[in-house]
Amino acid sequence: MPSQTLALRLAGPLQAWGTQSQFNRRATDDRPSKAGIVGLLAAAAGRRRGEDVTDLLALTLGVRVDQPGVPLADYHTVSTLDSGPLPSANVNAKGWQVPTSPKKLTHVTRRDYLQDAVFVACVGGDEELLAALAQAVTHPRFPLALGRRGCPPTQPLLIPHETGVLWPLSVGEALRAIPWQAGWAVRADRRLGASVTVSATVDDNGDSDDLDVVADVPVSFDQRRRGYTSRRVRHFWVTLATGLEPSTRTEHDPFTLLGW
Repeated sequence: MPSQTLALRLAGPLQAWGTQSQFNRRATDDRPSKAGIVGLLAAAAGRRRGEDVTDLLALTLGVRVDQPGVPLADYHTVSTLDSGPLPSANVNAKGWQVPTSPKKLTHVTRRDYLQDAVFVACVGGDEELLAALAQAVTHPRFPLALGRRGCPPTQPLLIPHETGVLWPLSVGEALRAIPWQAGWAVRADRRLGASVTVSATVDDNGDSDDLDVVADVPVSFDQRRRGYTSRRVRHFWVTLATGLEPSTRTEHDPFTLLGW
């Protein structure tokens, strides 16, 4: 049986794919994490936080950065609706959070995002599971988000192949075959030529020294059993056609109007 791949276009005003931070400072990586993609697929399929996602974790993930986006830092403060003291991490005998001591009325937090980024995420594995996930992302049971709940996608996620919803290619091959997905504003840049080179990563269980280790594989999405394990990924470059003709503009010289 040939390899099958589910391809997703991840685009929106804001995205956030954090793997190394929590609590007051929530950073974002430069591309989607495996935890983020698995969480998105689980939400689309209607799985709740405590449900098993072992089959989704076994899928091979590849990500292509078609439009890297611009970093955004959201610095803000948190307070209660009644202007009372913020709750602490401690609880009383009944399991209720107790107020901070000494009382703290305002809390400073920071959230990092990527603005106007576009990624292609390819997922490979069991064909029956992938077909079910393709149906799920087009008719999701729960609202979908790009890494963080406040980051909805702006366009349909599924990138179908001309022969069906799945691409009859391996994940690496699909990353090289799927057309460039950058937004219209980037495509309007007349400095672009006939091709563009973008970065990509794909899961790789080999033992080569040039592989990178990423700790973004969730043990569970259950709040009481949160934890992560690592995976090995391979980085590479992909050259894609832009669909644009090379610019024929010449250097502007106003003196040519005078015949000089």
